[in-house]
Amino acid sequence: MAMIDPGLPMELVVSRRRPRRLARLGPGHWFIDFGRAVFGTIELTAAAPADRHEVRVHLGEKLAGPMRIDRSPPGAVRYRGLSLVLNRQTTTLRVLIPPDERNTGPRAIPMPRTVGEVMPFRYCELEEFPGTLDPEAVGQLFVHAPFDDSAAFFESSDPVLNDVWDLCRHTIKATTFCGLYVDGDRERIPYEGDAYINQLSHYALDADYRMARATLHHLIDHATWPADWQLHMPLIAWYDFLYSGNDDAIRRHYAALKAKTLAALAGEDGLISTRTGLVTPDLRRALGLDDFFKDQDLRELVDWPPPGWFGPDTPGETDGYVFTPVNTVLNALHHRSLVLMERIAGALGKEADRGFFAARAQAVARAVNTRLFDPGRGVYVDGDGTDHASQHANFFPLMTDIVPEKRIQSVVEFVKSRDMACSVYGAQHLLDGLYRVGEAEHGFALLTATHDRSWHHMSRGIGSTMTLEAWGTRYKPNLDWNHAWGAAPANIIVRRLLGVRPIAPGFARAIIAPQAGPLRWVRARVPTPLGPIELELWNEPGRPPELSVAAPNGVETKVVPPRHC
Repeated sequence: MAMIDPGLPMELVVSRRRPRRLARLGPGHWFIDFGRAVFGTIELTAAAPADRHEVRVHLGEKLAGPMRIDRSPPGAVRYRGLSLVLNRQTTTLRVLIPPDERNTGPRAIPMPRTVGEVMPFRYCELEEFPGTLDPEAVGQLFVHAPFDDSAAFFESSDPVLNDVWDLCRHTIKATTFCGLYVDGDRERIPYEGDAYINQLSHYALDADYRMARATLHHLIDHATWPADWQLHMPLIAWYDFLYSGNDDAIRRHYAALKAKTLAALAGEDGLISTRTGLVTPDLRRALGLDDFFKDQDLRELVDWPPPGWFGPDTPGETDGYVFTPVNTVLNALHHRSLVLMERIAGALGKEADRGFFAARAQAVARAVNTRLFDPGRGVYVDGDGTDHASQHANFFPLMTDIVPEKRIQSVVEFVKSRDMACSVYGAQHLLDGLYRVGEAEHGFALLTATHDRSWHHMSRGIGSTMTLEAWGTRYKPNLDWNHAWGAAPANIIVRRLLGVRPIAPGFARAIIAPQAGPLRWVRARVPTPLGPIELELWNEPGRPPELSVAAPNGVETKVVPPRHC
């Protein structure tokens, strides 16, 4: 393992991985399976009968058939055909990967020169290789940030859930290859919505908070166009402080975070809109929208992609959302950003701001429940002026805790009736909302589903070892196979199913409130900056659930006894 200082906020690591399978397909033709896709290249130790002997190297994420790499994969699934020149003298050589114009544009995070270009791949084929290939002579060079593989552990009575955990865990480690959270290999650009999911899932796996904080710093000055994404920034900043106890980011970026609540877009009742002429050049500058997005309006996203974005045959992931000037999803996120800015202001001793954010959050919740709720059906509509109710317009209010107690049942019933009518991004907020109101059994059913809109299908049905950008090419034809925003289960399992969350900065206090659903038993280790929290849960039918917790010194725990679903 080699440490590299690329001039990024944290060093990168190069780990060498051995083949899981090696097979001779014919004269000079070898197939190698490294077991998992990672970002990197290969290293080969070999000699040739004569100098300047060219070996053809094929690297890819996907197979076209048994031991055959797909050389024309769909979407942004990766394949490269490259060459390696051998000489008579035995030498260890690294395959050099040329830059890809698809992910090395002006907004992309460049790979450091000391590392070189990388690509995601699991499989390798060699053609015209002289002699016999020794498994020790070929290695997969895995580029990633420092990662404590022993910091987190999860095992349960459900094998599908265990596989989902493992898929997401590997994804979070493997996608650290740029030194910042990026949107996978398709663009290699940091986006706020992606970063939020990446952050929470990384925190669930390792108590190293540097990459999340570095990504936060980057996004303050390099914001992206969705209004929803702006609203995620106070969330990212709050969780950076809550988990780490370090208040540097919330102090340094306090003014920018205030702007990113989008309070400047509020009407008289507190609800915000991007479509009432309030998005001024000054506001765009305050939000960090630079010239890269000069031709792009600040607009709400809700989910991605929208219907028809890739043609009439792509259904989209917005559940038919009807966009109106006053948007329910946007205002639910606005409420959440205000609540967390109230906490940030309080932590920094800014009492006047704290009072403002608290009052504004109450006003927004009141207005959403007055203007955007249909009492006849017991559901939230997509916005002012439409009677269409999407799953998103109902799980976002659940997630942001603005649904009054008397309305929770009807809202939950509607959300559950729509199954998984959102993207892998929306799934983060859907699951958060369900577990927040105690719907552990349905949350578990979604986590362990095996249909084509599930994490199980990504790995067992499609064959990826990292989470996908979307549920499949049917839903997003240009998807990639290495998108951390698809790894929400890593944090949902820890924060919601295990119920382990900090409730005081730096994990000085933690709540442990398991919602194990139908699981018979669970064993887990959860990282904190003070050491791991270890827990075991037995949930046998006919017996009271039993919970064992061991917390490190310095962590005061509030344990909520589990109950059967």
